[in-house]
Amino acid sequence: MRLSVLDLVPVRTDQSTSDALAATTHLAQTADRLGYTRYWLAEHHNMPAVAATSPPVLIAHLAAQTSQLRLGSGGVMLPNHAPLAVAEQFALLEAAHPGRIDLGIGRAPGSDPVTSMALRGAAGRDDRDIEAFPDYLDDVVALMSARGVRVPIPNQRYILKATPLATSEPMLWLLGSSMYSAHLAAAKGLPYVFAHHFSGQGTAEALAVYRSEFRPSDLASEPLTFLTVNAVVAETSAEARALMLPNLQMMARLRTGQPLGALDLVEDAEAASLSPQEQRIVDAGLRRAVVGSPSEAAEQMRALAEEFGVDEVMVNPVASARRGTDPASSPGRVKTLELLAKELF
Repeated sequence: MRLSVLDLVPVRTDQSTSDALAATTHLAQTADRLGYTRYWLAEHHNMPAVAATSPPVLIAHLAAQTSQLRLGSGGVMLPNHAPLAVAEQFALLEAAHPGRIDLGIGRAPGSDPVTSMALRGAAGRDDRDIEAFPDYLDDVVALMSARGVRVPIPNQRYILKATPLATSEPMLWLLGSSMYSAHLAAAKGLPYVFAHHFSGQGTAEALAVYRSEFRPSDLASEPLTFLTVNAVVAETSAEARALMLPNLQMMARLRTGQPLGALDLVEDAEAASLSPQEQRIVDAGLRRAVVGSPSEAAEQMRALAEEFGVDEVMVNPVASARRGTDPASSPGRVKTLELLAKELF
């Protein structure tokens, strides 16, 4: 089984943004050393517990700190950006690190409406940009290619390119957590990733639709997919559950509309009092995650891969830390990658 990593660059209550980035750098280097396939960075904005605001900046930083990993976005939220800007960023990343760059693209804003408006600038963008998402996707692909895009200007042959002379292109993936993305990825012949870690609902249906409707393209000759899962692995099942509790409680607060803060330390999460609704969300998140001792987690990973017919799983290591941990480190996240690799590689 191939294993990869999804990283939101979580920020704990004992960390600054610099601390969180230092911990992420060490985590990526750990994944590189252990033989993980790819390492993707998410795009979220104005969230106290998430420092991953700019995937291309993070990718450039981590690509320079690693040697084997494929670095990518999981993903760039295309409605927030002009297609040319995305194409230029990833064409440069591919030129600097040939054969190591993935461009995962999503349709969600990755933020609240106020932040989205600020992000998109004074001119603003509206629902038409969501409707035009398939066309924008095509634009990014064409702009990153060596041929570029011909702009229809009367009496002029105007070619628009993301970079002057591309010799290779990033591998493009479509990300999604709904049937819309499955249909679109199949229609365009794109590799596809389902965000199982986010909702855990409809995964089998989305992958079945993608595989059954897939049309071969220059980007993929056959269906190519994997899925994501939240994971914490520790020496004991009890410790793994304790390290996962802060993330589960944060998701419960998010889904019940409560104010969000940085990711709690384990001791604070253990002392928290939850409403019945929050407890149900925590329990549901625990059921769909990979969590436990090394042997338990390996069994869960194999079962997940078999259930959904994939030979690669992308792990989102969501372990928090206990009080007194070095703020520039994330030992629970590192241990998750190490123990999984030991069992599965």
